[in-house]
Amino acid sequence: MQLDSINATFKLKNGIDIPVLGLGTYKAHGDELISAILDALKIGYRSIDTASFYENEEEVGEAIKASDIERKDIFLTTKVWNDEQGYDETLKAFDRSMGRLEVDYIDMYLIHWPVAGKFKETWRALESLYEQGVVRAIGVCNFLEHQLKDLMSTANVPPMVDQIEHHPELVQPALREFLKENHIQQEAWSPIMRGRVMEIPQIVEIAKKYHKTPAQVVLRWDIQNGVVTIPKSVHGDRIKENSEIFDFELTEAEMKMIDDLDKGKRNGPDPKSFDF
Repeated sequence: MQLDSINATFKLKNGIDIPVLGLGTYKAHGDELISAILDALKIGYRSIDTASFYENEEEVGEAIKASDIERKDIFLTTKVWNDEQGYDETLKAFDRSMGRLEVDYIDMYLIHWPVAGKFKETWRALESLYEQGVVRAIGVCNFLEHQLKDLMSTANVPPMVDQIEHHPELVQPALREFLKENHIQQEAWSPIMRGRVMEIPQIVEIAKKYHKTPAQVVLRWDIQNGVVTIPKSVHGDRIKENSEIFDFELTEAEMKMIDDLDKGKRNGPDPKSFDF
């Protein structure tokens, strides 16, 4: 696994390459977001993550059109929201997302949360979109092991990705192993804990050794663990800084040290009890 360039990718179960580093866009809007995406693409990012719920798909589409990067070279992800789930509703939601993004295919379409009683029908819609070729890869977000097992018990196409909250205080090692065993690519949202990784002494020490920031250390920890990471920022200097993780390598001891910071502590909602 070569992790020495921003062009590095992991291979999904169906053979599609997904960039190991992407730009998250949650809570980003307007010209600020368009500028951030254009900055990221100039730096070398090729993966952009959005969602229906973020209400910024129009800006994401506008930025992609305004860039000098060909559409085929950008890995674009969006997601179906909770009140859009169910078979027919998901197909309609997908059409709405495609219209807002002004594209003719999506690289990856994800179920945003495991809505009980609906996510299997939602998945059936994703399978249909995948079979039609308008989506290159399909997956889920925020699914725990029991929810994945339930989904996979009836799925014709197993999920290719599980995008979950993942950072040094929420490692979920058992889930990580389950994903690896089932060839489901793990993707991390909130990887730098909304900036709080800067306050963890062990990570600060590792960062000093490599003349890096704590955020860069954690993003490197992600990709060395085989986890796709999508830090969010709208600031050009921070977007560039987040990309500068391909010129150093953490030791096994340092990787374990970060793993051992796990507290099972979430910053976001719990997939077992979310109510939105």
